[in-house]
Amino acid sequence: MTSTEIDTPRGPAGIRIVDPDGPPVSMLFLGHGAGGGVDAPDLAAVRDAACAAGVRVVLVTQPYRMAGRRAPAPAGQLDEAWTAVIERIAVREMPLIFGGRSSGARVACRTSTTLGAAGVLALAFPLHPPGKPDKSRAGELPASLPTLVLNGDRDPFGVPEPAGEVEVIVRPGATHDLRKDVRTTATLAVDWLRAHGWAR
Repeated sequence: MTSTEIDTPRGPAGIRIVDPDGPPVSMLFLGHGAGGGVDAPDLAAVRDAACAAGVRVVLVTQPYRMAGRRAPAPAGQLDEAWTAVIERIAVREMPLIFGGRSSGARVACRTSTTLGAAGVLALAFPLHPPGKPDKSRAGELPASLPTLVLNGDRDPFGVPEPAGEVEVIVRPGATHDLRKDVRTTATLAVDWLRAHGWAR
């Protein structure tokens, strides 16, 4: 595992690169939730399972978290920092999969088409603020790219509907943190990567 920092227009972002044994099949970039980090249980499980399946995993910590703040930066700033990271370390010869949990999933979705992602892995995509189903963020999901959404059926942020290329798998008994049965969640993610030729 390699840890480094990358300068972005919003300050330094934290980068951790976990390489598989043997040549990587694809690159999976993972961003964290609004107040959390890249070691959240669902992200850690996906990291380990993807790496074991031949994927180079890049864990991205946003500049506001590197600076010790819990309150997230505005969406545009998050996207700007993420874009700087992708442009700096993406290996264009490999399929790039953007992903993350909650706020990180939204960043991955919003930037995927402009930055040339092959697909998007969205964990706990927050469809709307709790109790405000009228404020839907479904429009952020990239309907034209292969996208897998893994959400719990007890998530107060709601569960998106499948549309276009967006596939939705609902995890029974799981809330927004997706802590319940993270191993199966990771297996579902890797099965999806494998189905598209992005994992061994």
